[in-house]
Amino acid sequence: MEFYEPTIPESDPPKAKKQARNPFQKLAKKLGKQELVSLLVLVVGVSVLSGFLTGAVVGGALYQQVASLFEQVGFELPDRTVVQQEYVPQTTQEQKIIDAVNEASPAVVSIIITKDIPIIEQYYSNPFDELFGGQSPFQFQIPQYRQQGTEKKEVGGGTGFFVSEDGMLVTNKHVVLDEEAEYTVFTTDGKSYPARVLAKDPLQDVAVLKIDQESIIDGGGNFINKPFPFVKLGDSENLQIGQSVIAIGNTLGEFRNTVSVGVISGLGRSITASGGNFVETIEDVIQTDAAINPGNSGGPLLNLAGEVIGMNTATVLSAQSVGFAVPVSKVKRDIKQVRELGKIVYPFLGVRYTAITKEFSQKEGLSVDYGVLVQAGPAGEPAVTPGSAAEKAGILSGDIILEINGERITLENSLAKIIQQYDPGEAVVLKVLRDEQEKILNATLGERSE
Repeated sequence: MEFYEPTIPESDPPKAKKQARNPFQKLAKKLGKQELVSLLVLVVGVSVLSGFLTGAVVGGALYQQVASLFEQVGFELPDRTVVQQEYVPQTTQEQKIIDAVNEASPAVVSIIITKDIPIIEQYYSNPFDELFGGQSPFQFQIPQYRQQGTEKKEVGGGTGFFVSEDGMLVTNKHVVLDEEAEYTVFTTDGKSYPARVLAKDPLQDVAVLKIDQESIIDGGGNFINKPFPFVKLGDSENLQIGQSVIAIGNTLGEFRNTVSVGVISGLGRSITASGGNFVETIEDVIQTDAAINPGNSGGPLLNLAGEVIGMNTATVLSAQSVGFAVPVSKVKRDIKQVRELGKIVYPFLGVRYTAITKEFSQKEGLSVDYGVLVQAGPAGEPAVTPGSAAEKAGILSGDIILEINGERITLENSLAKIIQQYDPGEAVVLKVLRDEQEKILNATLGERSE
């Protein structure tokens, strides 16, 4: 008996699953590769043109889609690199503002005020403990407070700017008014320096400070003092209302080198500025609508040439976009005196007075409507300071000073403004009205400092 192994017929081979052919490949088989590429170029060109006409911009995403279509037919497009272009200023004035800010900003600093503040601790005590030997039957606790040492805290801040490479800088006087506080200067490169107050202007809201330079090694291996960037001081004598200006400052004591732009909206203003325990009348200041916020005090007010024309000093809280700046001519005067004398001094006549207006003249029955009436202060302060130039010249309470060296005293041309044109020790001629008679008196101006 023969055995045989049955033969199992082979099954039909599995049918291959048809691949979905890309329509572009199918089209390429019919037209040929070059013809299809030409067709795609034509289609893309028409699409781009239509997109351009409707305001569309061909971006990176569209480019990738087009490149994918070409790859499907075996044609590779070159890499497309998107280059970020720098911003192009739209106007000449815009370019000037940008240039002025870039040039001045490195010289603008933040001034942080710190002070030792008492640490107050709260505790509770029973007022009846002493009556009962420390064991009062009454559960009665009263909160009490006691000091537990001190801690250094930031109590304020302002802005300043370098005026020379040796670390001399200026700010507002009210920023550095506290004799017990410490002042730290933060530069734009993130470094900090302790600052010394060299002088405070007795009349203007200006103070001059100094920080020490760093020692670095130059290319020759020698130690040199690293110079600080400093601003260019311009001219404030020929300003015009409507002139464009730029303010830079440490806004709110938090946002360093904040920039605002505006115009000069007034000149020759007189204001009474206050803050904390500080109250001061400042004459002949610049008014601007460039935003000046808390913390901007002491920052520069620039023209479009990048030159400092003023120092930001005050703003009107009840108004919008009304700020004031001390003219740079007064700042330059202080810098010069600190370098030459080590202090800031002014000529001093030594009188208390009230400016005469038409209304005041009519009310008091005066025969003139200009000049100043010499009179005692509201708290009984003497009209003429003892030992002053005015006393030595023979000025009396009730006198009306009409002119100084032939220059008439008016509201616009005040006595203080005229006096500041001279130096201590200079002689001036005063025209005085006393008992309806004019007198000529000679005075040698004294000195007033901080």
